[in-house]
Parts: sequence; structure tokens; C-alpha cells
Amino acid sequence: MRHLMALMFLVIFCSLQLTSSAPEASNAAKSKCCVKFSNAMIPLRLVKSYYRTDSSCPKPAIVFETDKRLICVDPETSWVNHHIAKVDMKTSTTTTITTV
Repeated sequence: MRHLMALMFLVIFCSLQLTSSAPEASNAAKSKCCVKFSNAMIPLRLVKSYYRTDSSCPKPAIVFETDKRLICVDPETSWVNHHIAKVDMKTSTTTTITTV
């Protein structure tokens, strides 16, 4: 009887843990927060676009989009602002050309 009670307690305890962490997991997926940053400088030619993570994320980040993946970087890193400026310039030039 004790084994059955211990097993039931364990099942209930695990169920509560899963239930209480579910809202945090779903919010993180919606806001697309970065958990880790890449330390390597990404070649500018690979960067197609970028976006900033939501202000509700624990760490602010820039996410560079390449053809193959999304890469999280620290916005305080020196080369990141240079890449952002170049992507913005490339995007505005492309927009100007296509609208004329």
C-alpha cells in the first residue's frame, strides 16, 4: 500500500511541475527569446535580414536571418551595429529600386 501511495504522490508531483512550467514555455515560444548568443562574427554576405527580440525577453538580442538559420547575437557586440546599418542600407536601396 505504501508503494502505491508513493507512486501516486510522485505522479501528482510531476504533473504539477509540468503544468506550472507550461505557460512560461508557451510565452517563450511566442516571443522568440534568445537563450544563448553566438560568439562568432557572421559574414555580412550571409545576412538577409534581422529583427530585435521582444522587450519581454530576459536578454535583449538581435536575430540575424540567413538562408539556413536564425542566429542570436548580443546587441552590445561591436560588429553587430555595423551589420545592422549595412542590412538597412541594402534593404532601403532594394526598396528604392523596386518602387521606381
